[in-house]
Amino acid sequence: MFQKPPEVREAVQITFEGESLQVGAGQTVAAALMAEGHLTLRSSVVGRQPRAAYCMMGVCFECLLEIDGHPNQQACMVLVREGMQIHRPSPLLE
Repeated sequence: MFQKPPEVREAVQITFEGESLQVGAGQTVAAALMAEGHLTLRSSVVGRQPRAAYCMMGVCFECLLEIDGHPNQQACMVLVREGMQIHRPSPLLE
């Protein structure tokens, strides 16, 4: 399990799926969410299997989230900032 850094100098407030979180500034959205215990970021298109951030360097696209109303953002490439609104992608209509 991922652990929060022992010493956080500055914190920012973000919202993930309606949950307010205080996270360390200067980290990516993916790292901040994993540190808070949110490992499943989306579901696979086929089979709805849980998916988590994988490469953490913008290559695999497993960490796509909606960030501040912008869909398909790579959470491992976006730094957290005060007031961010983050949502999992909406499931495809069946």
